[in-house]
Amino acid sequence: MVVSATVTLLNKVGLHARPAALFVQTAKKFKCEIRVRKGDTEANAKSILDVLSLGAEQGDEITIEAEGEDEEKALKTLVDLVNNKFGEE
Repeated sequence: MVVSATVTLLNKVGLHARPAALFVQTAKKFKCEIRVRKGDTEANAKSILDVLSLGAEQGDEITIEAEGEDEEKALKTLVDLVNNKFGEE
C-alpha cells in the first residue's frame, strides 16, 4: 500500500542544498521506498541529485509517497521535517 501526503515548502530556499541533503539523509533512515513529486516530476527521495532536480522552491507543493515496511513512520517524519522548515527557524 502506498501512503502519501502533500505539503507546502515554507522554508526560504525550498528543497535546495542543506534542506535537500537533510531530506535525503532522513529518507535513507527508512527501509521503505520513498518518492517525492513536484507537479509531473518525480524523484527518488533517497537520491540527492533526484531531489535537487525537482527545483522545488519556497511556496511549492510537493507530494511525498512511501511504500513498504515502515512507510507510515517515514511519511510522518518527512512531513514533520518539511512543516518544521527543516529546522531553519
